[in-house]
Amino acid sequence: MYQLGWFATGRDKAARDLLATVYDSIRRGEIKAEIAFVFCNREPGESPDSNRFLKQVRDYRIPLVCFSSQKFQAGRQAPSSQKVGGLPQWRYDYDREIIQRLSAFHPDLCVLAGYMLIVTRDLCQKYHMINLHPAAPGGPTGTWQEVIWKLIHADAKETGVMMHLVTPELDKGPPVTYCTFSIRGEPFDRYWAEYKKLPPDSSQQRSEQDPLFKTIRQHGLAREFPLIIATIKAFSEGKVKVKDGKVVDASGKLIKGYDLTDEIDRVVKIK
Repeated sequence: MYQLGWFATGRDKAARDLLATVYDSIRRGEIKAEIAFVFCNREPGESPDSNRFLKQVRDYRIPLVCFSSQKFQAGRQAPSSQKVGGLPQWRYDYDREIIQRLSAFHPDLCVLAGYMLIVTRDLCQKYHMINLHPAAPGGPTGTWQEVIWKLIHADAKETGVMMHLVTPELDKGPPVTYCTFSIRGEPFDRYWAEYKKLPPDSSQQRSEQDPLFKTIRQHGLAREFPLIIATIKAFSEGKVKVKDGKVVDASGKLIKGYDLTDEIDRVVKIK
């Protein structure tokens, strides 16, 4: 059985919903895999939301490994300002300890599902890891909020969502799967027109309540869970693989991401 590792901070409802979606898909037989473990960088008592997430994992009877990054950092003797390759030294020490604590597991693929730490080279080299990014390959980097503003300021015609390999360089790993969608036509055009009428220094130009901003986010969010499900399914069926740090298809041919736009559009329309 294909083995999944699951990394999450469990900081919000979205983390719980994503785990539930994948867990239910596995139970229905849509994904031929099992979640071998869940790793959480919070421990019981650190926040109400992560407590809910940890309870959910236990209710599912999935092996759970908790290891508080906050407590680990607080216990370091070296000053937190000490940097190695752009990250504090404690982060490398922490990730090496994660590897030790997960030594009994041998996942085929690890999914970062709301995991709020940048992953170091040690962890990337140990596991094949994938992460969601709210833009198409070659699109803007950053948080989903930053991505949307960059799209708006660039007067973009199209965007998307992708799953990419995790590398030490944030949001720069090779695309694994992706889907794209237009942000022109209905219902976008009228919001573009309204946005362009705003005064240059209007507060609405940076407001997440702006209709154009909200509509782009709505259409991207609708594709995120279906893409994650489709990606895990593609891996478990051998349609996509990682070989020597590169993404290949079933025949071993190098690909620049597996385009799942048509499949995701069908799912979104059904909803």
